[in-house]
Amino acid sequence: MNRCACRYDWRSEPYESTGIQTIRGTSPVSGSFMATCILLHFSLFFLLFQGGKLASMLFIIMTLLSIYLFLGNWSGVKRAQGSRKFTNAGTDVQLEAGQSLQIGIQVQIPGFWPIPYVIIKDQLIRQNGEETVFTGSLVLDWKRKGELLYSTPPLRRGYYRFGATECLTEDIFGFFQHKGRIELQQSLTLYPQTVSIREWVQFHQMLKGMQHHSTTTRAHRETTQINGVREYIYGDRLSRIHWNATAKTGTWKSKEFERESLPKTIILLDRTSRSYRDAAEFELAVSVAASLFRYGASRDLALGLLSIGKESTYFEAKQSQNHHKQILKHLVGVEADSFHTLQHIVKERSRDLPAGCFFVIISPQKGAAIMQVLSHLEHLQMNPCHIWVHTKPANLFNPQAADSSNLQEDWIKAIRSQGYMGYEVGQLTDLPSLLGGAKRYA
Repeated sequence: MNRCACRYDWRSEPYESTGIQTIRGTSPVSGSFMATCILLHFSLFFLLFQGGKLASMLFIIMTLLSIYLFLGNWSGVKRAQGSRKFTNAGTDVQLEAGQSLQIGIQVQIPGFWPIPYVIIKDQLIRQNGEETVFTGSLVLDWKRKGELLYSTPPLRRGYYRFGATECLTEDIFGFFQHKGRIELQQSLTLYPQTVSIREWVQFHQMLKGMQHHSTTTRAHRETTQINGVREYIYGDRLSRIHWNATAKTGTWKSKEFERESLPKTIILLDRTSRSYRDAAEFELAVSVAASLFRYGASRDLALGLLSIGKESTYFEAKQSQNHHKQILKHLVGVEADSFHTLQHIVKERSRDLPAGCFFVIISPQKGAAIMQVLSHLEHLQMNPCHIWVHTKPANLFNPQAADSSNLQEDWIKAIRSQGYMGYEVGQLTDLPSLLGGAKRYA
């Protein structure tokens, strides 16, 4: 089987193919077809009115050429079959932003008419309509099969789908082009890029100051609110048995109740469009939020999300794994499309926020507006925290960049001087060390 690499052209979220699909093709009448018909008629008229060996030879050549071009319509491209597969990802792999995919497109063209080469155009469409077209050529083997292998550039966070894949071929003279379309309905989901957070030191120190003696929820009393179903554990009381689930599954199931555990945490993701300098800064904010939810899921923390854009989304603080998965799915498609200020959002949603919760704001904003929001949250008897995300200056030797760095540290110091928690995140890899207490502000 022939394999070929390809190039891609940038045009501005199951991994295995569902089977072999048939390509539907067209072969439109072009100017070359009209020119061939005209030349054939001229050669015929030349033979009828002029005669001779030259006219006869010219007519025979044009007739054979026309027959060859006409029979090219049965090259098999219209009835071709193909499939797509991912060579470096399986069904159990969760793709994150920044990863590349290696894709293989297998093509089989029935028939016997000789085909010099086949051009494949594959199309990948992002949720916002951004298109990436990958183009490559291959030569079929003696079984009229071939495989095109190509790699995508590092993909951004979001939902993707594959559009129509075109299969093109031409005759040996390049006069006619036969085209087919392949329909392989596949989708991709690229989750936000995350980092593993080992410990959030200041967060747990705050909890100990609130008379919480353990960082795990298993040591606290349970409520009467059912949180789900779990496997039966030897020693569970009969009142905990979930009889409906037991009857459906045939195995013993027990009720899972919410616990009176750590204070609930609400994370506010700033989606104000004018707050971010570029798309990379917003991606950093989304990645920080996703990393915090990944940390909360590993520690059984009750986390909620407040995400206000064109559509208002609020997830209450819960501890279930399904809850965290729903939030991550929401973070896949979020965009910086909000025109509301943070102060307006907090005032409008203050009734929905649980009293005494830990409120984390992920935003690139700073100054008096953020300070007013933090003060308002404290007035609502919440514990505010500002994670200030920003992209670092590219030229670190620039004196203006050094002055900017000093202003950044002054802002975090100003937050902490008022008794609020604050962190400065310039790149995602710094988040674990910052939360772990590696950098301290005077």
